Amino acid sequence: MAGVDGFWEGKSVLVTGGSGFLGQVICRKLSERGAADIFVPRSKDFDLTRPDDVEKLFAEASPEVIVHLAARVGGIGANLENPATLYLSNLLMGTYIIEEARRREVGKTVVIGTICAYPKFAPVPFKEETLWDGYPEETNAPYGVAKKALLVHAQANREQYGQNVVYLLPTNLYGPGDKFNESVSHVIPALIKRFIEAKEQSRSAVEVWGTGSATREFLYVEDAAEGIVLGSERYDGAEPINLGSGREVPIKELAGIIKELTGYSGEIEWDSTKPDGQPRRLVDTTRAKKLLGFEAQTSLEDGLRTTIDWYVDNREAAEAATF
Repeated sequence: MAGVDGFWEGKSVLVTGGSGFLGQVICRKLSERGAADIFVPRSKDFDLTRPDDVEKLFAEASPEVIVHLAARVGGIGANLENPATLYLSNLLMGTYIIEEARRREVGKTVVIGTICAYPKFAPVPFKEETLWDGYPEETNAPYGVAKKALLVHAQANREQYGQNVVYLLPTNLYGPGDKFNESVSHVIPALIKRFIEAKEQSRSAVEVWGTGSATREFLYVEDAAEGIVLGSERYDGAEPINLGSGREVPIKELAGIIKELTGYSGEIEWDSTKPDGQPRRLVDTTRAKKLLGFEAQTSLEDGLRTTIDWYVDNREAAEAATF
């Protein structure tokens, strides 16, 4: 499907989660592409888990396009401690956004899903058509199932009402602006923080959860934002589309790369009593290349260098963000 020149020009766009890690990059890209008005709701003003707040938001923003990024997220620890909060918050936010968009006949709504929605033992690389072939990995399941339910909602509304809701599935994100607070951080910021602190404190070893055998695929935030913007411009279909980098890396290898880039010279100790999470993660990006013309441009090593430099320069702000 060809790109749509000038898609954003003159449009009013609502970006939920637009002040966050990914959202700020998307908003910059929308501005560069000519969006007339980009409305970014703040949680202190609008609680998206409340239908009356969502109605008030739409009345104020009058959007022609919606990019729904807002989510409650965290790493394995946060998932284990807050499964009900993660499930309900994400389900309600997406449900009310989709429904209010339908009620107001918004031209296009783009919903961002999660790699956590895939079955625990989905064949690798994950193809979109295998999304329903099993239950998600247990530590991620409440969050993943809530986000996957939004795909059902989107497709049901499309069938019954003709609502144009597009569903994109980015893999694990990282980059400048990520959350480094231990209560919510994912694996890359958590490892960067641990290695830098261990280096500063001259510690002989760094402990890392799991065995290191699990694999992950990481998508640099700039690439993810470009994929979402392209998906918004170029796709109007009912089926989900994966966004990934195409590189599968074991956590043990990732830890080694980050250790080297941070200049830490000690040892890595693996705590095998802690969960690894899903055994493998890598998405099939065929659909994204074919329908969106999207391919990630940033290598893992280059993205990690930039992320480490940003963290070193912004430690207080990076560690302040919490669940």
